[in-house]
Amino acid sequence: MKNLLKLLIALLLLPTVFFCVAEALGALWNVLKNFQTAVEFLAGAAVYGAIHFCGYHFDRMYVWGHETTHAALAMLFGFRVHSMQVNKDSGYVKMDGTNAVVVLAPYILPLYAVLTGLVYVGASLFTDVTPYRPAFVFLIGFFIAFHFVQTFKTLWETEQPDLKLAGGTVFSVVVILLCNAAVLALVLKCLFPDKVLLGQMLHGAAVSTYNVWKIVINYIVEQIISSRA
Repeated sequence: MKNLLKLLIALLLLPTVFFCVAEALGALWNVLKNFQTAVEFLAGAAVYGAIHFCGYHFDRMYVWGHETTHAALAMLFGFRVHSMQVNKDSGYVKMDGTNAVVVLAPYILPLYAVLTGLVYVGASLFTDVTPYRPAFVFLIGFFIAFHFVQTFKTLWETEQPDLKLAGGTVFSVVVILLCNAAVLALVLKCLFPDKVLLGQMLHGAAVSTYNVWKIVINYIVEQIISSRA
């Protein structure tokens, strides 16, 4: 019954997911319209892609980030983490409770990209970091590519019990897409506060979602009325 409710919620969120992803990609495109920024970001992504497809997959680094994200979100929700183990190809976290966000945390939170953004914001409180922004943009590109390639690889190559545990594949994919869009927007906001307008993005996604459901509901009402006529 709980999974059926989550499936219904996921289906209701589909328009919201579409427009949030579109807004996040639009923000990324707005940033990348600057040629220098585009080169820096895409260079970071290309370097990671080249290293990955040449055979070095940063496996232990990914596993550490995966399990650390599980543990961090578990503690954020008030669960107790008893132990964590990281091996080259696998790992685990023992905790006394979980929920859908904790289970899906590694797929929705690009940990290394977020940490890079936080370092940039933190450093900017004490000094002018603008001269170093190209290096941070390069790292963001590198770690965003790392996150998406590793997430796709993990979900595609192996049957992940995390998705079933969180509430099913459809619900999990919807949450993953929605949260990745939000995190991408926040990371871009950290680096380009003047170019990324979060309020405007949220308003745009909300209005578009409302319009879609207004059309759907009006159509359903019209069909009901016409069937009774």
